[in-house]
Amino acid sequence: MGAPPVHRIELRLRDFAQLFNSMDPTPFHHKDLDPGAEEFIESWALEFPPGSRFQVTVHIQQTPIPVDANLLVADAIHNFFAYKAELTRRELRRLLQQGRISLVIGLAFLALCLFAANAIGQIATGTVLSIGRESLTIGGWVAMWRPIQIFLYDWWPLARRRRIYHSLSRAQIRVSEDRQARAG
Repeated sequence: MGAPPVHRIELRLRDFAQLFNSMDPTPFHHKDLDPGAEEFIESWALEFPPGSRFQVTVHIQQTPIPVDANLLVADAIHNFFAYKAELTRRELRRLLQQGRISLVIGLAFLALCLFAANAIGQIATGTVLSIGRESLTIGGWVAMWRPIQIFLYDWWPLARRRRIYHSLSRAQIRVSEDRQARAG
């Protein structure tokens, strides 16, 4: 089994500054990406299979391109997506912690409901008591809905997004002159 494929993501920008969030005063290598550029890169990256590697090519119409553009853009993209991967890791950890707490609460409530339903069944029979017993049983299992949802469904999109961000934080970055825009 070989290395995962490298997928290309290409951005075409008028000038170098379009890549960065204009409201962020920090230096380029710590600068936030422009929300449009971020969304573009993320949306393309999420289209590819998990475990993919990426090459991001930024085509810039402005000439001349700064000499250190490759290094600045690579540092900025790597740092930005490493930060997003860490934020997503924390979010995943919080979700799983919430799932564990919900599971304990749900199991305790389920046990209480099943105990009460069993007690009602032992006391007497009748339509009203039967409805009460079944309602307690159903209510107890409904309390398990959220922990089951977290552990079966909610965690894996976050884990996938974290892997994508991690891959983007190690992507090959290339800045080039956009010859197509200049010719047209």
